[in-house]
Amino acid sequence: MDVDVSELQKNKIEEQYSVLTSNVTSVVEKAELKRKIKDSVINNKPLNVKLGLDPSAPDIHLGHLVVLKKLKQFQQFGHKIHLVIGDFTGMIGDPTGKSESRVQLSKEEVEKNARTYVEQFGRILDMRNVEVHYNSSWLEKLNIKNLIDLLSTTTVARMLERNDFTKRFNNQTPIYLHEFLYPLFQGYDSVALHSDVELGGNDQQYNLLVGRRLQDHFDQSKQVVMTMPLLVGLDGKMKMSKSKHNYIGITEKPDIIFGKIMSIPDIQMLEYYKSISTFSDKEIDVIEKKMNSNLINPKDVKVMLAKDIIKQLYNQKSADSAEQEFNNVFKKGQVPNQIPNFAWNGDSEVSISTLFTTTSLLPSKGAAMRMLKNGGLRINSKKLKEGDSKVTVSDGMIIQVGKRKFLRIKY
Repeated sequence: MDVDVSELQKNKIEEQYSVLTSNVTSVVEKAELKRKIKDSVINNKPLNVKLGLDPSAPDIHLGHLVVLKKLKQFQQFGHKIHLVIGDFTGMIGDPTGKSESRVQLSKEEVEKNARTYVEQFGRILDMRNVEVHYNSSWLEKLNIKNLIDLLSTTTVARMLERNDFTKRFNNQTPIYLHEFLYPLFQGYDSVALHSDVELGGNDQQYNLLVGRRLQDHFDQSKQVVMTMPLLVGLDGKMKMSKSKHNYIGITEKPDIIFGKIMSIPDIQMLEYYKSISTFSDKEIDVIEKKMNSNLINPKDVKVMLAKDIIKQLYNQKSADSAEQEFNNVFKKGQVPNQIPNFAWNGDSEVSISTLFTTTSLLPSKGAAMRMLKNGGLRINSKKLKEGDSKVTVSDGMIIQVGKRKFLRIKY
């Protein structure tokens, strides 16, 4: 082999390995990944990189952007991305992190949710170079003999190594046999695709490692498992999740995304930069040093982050407009350009607490009264006073909670 070409290939291998292993939680095994990258470069053959998706909900949030960013890096190096929509496994339900058996989705529900993924993932990935699979296409073909063979690859003891199953077993919470099938079926997806690399959140490591074991059982080269950090939500405590109401949806309007990012606790900003921004490691190091030296305002750091993420999901113009909207509302006290409508069907004169709870701007009348006491309620930009009790509802009136929640009444 020509020395110059060999040296060029070596540089490509080192570059890919460095980029692809940055900001990951774990790689099983690193030596295998480097070997696979080397074989790919030398033979000019892309790696098969897999991401499995359980379509239990129709929308994705910025937490998914962590793994999507890594997939994009693989894609930019010329590797083949395989998205596996778990339409079959979704009817079982992933037991990961669950304290009880999950409700099984119908085939119609799974298919409806799955259809939204392609459009949403297309905001980050070049879907022209992505293969989308539905695992029912191979799992539905398994017969009883195949199923018995699959079940023979693991033991009950090994299944109980999972923290969620262990907790449920110790708490005498029922564990149903069909739940044991989920990691086996997800692992079989890797066999069906001959995947070289599989990505997932660090809470998915058990399921991903099952794929390695099954590939070995079926005399295939074992996939490398790469797990990604879980993005902490807006509360600064729990992982981002729709069920925990601490999420930022990637299809939300730019001004909403901007406002939510500005509410992230300062201590979480660098994690967001490292996990989902397009800033380089060197740029992030500079930002961190400036923050530690009080040479930059944390608010300005959040603005840069918000604009970067919106640019990824939309475009630069949307990012600039969202910043302007934020400044108009939060700095100048103006009303947003776009306000959701609420069709009012109640009485024309109601209590303030009824108005703000019926419109779901506040969860309870007690919360409404506390917000009123603190001066956080407005109607048509006029602050309501603690002594106010009732209000006359009119068409077009704008009600407001704090600086971020607005509704226009249609009556």
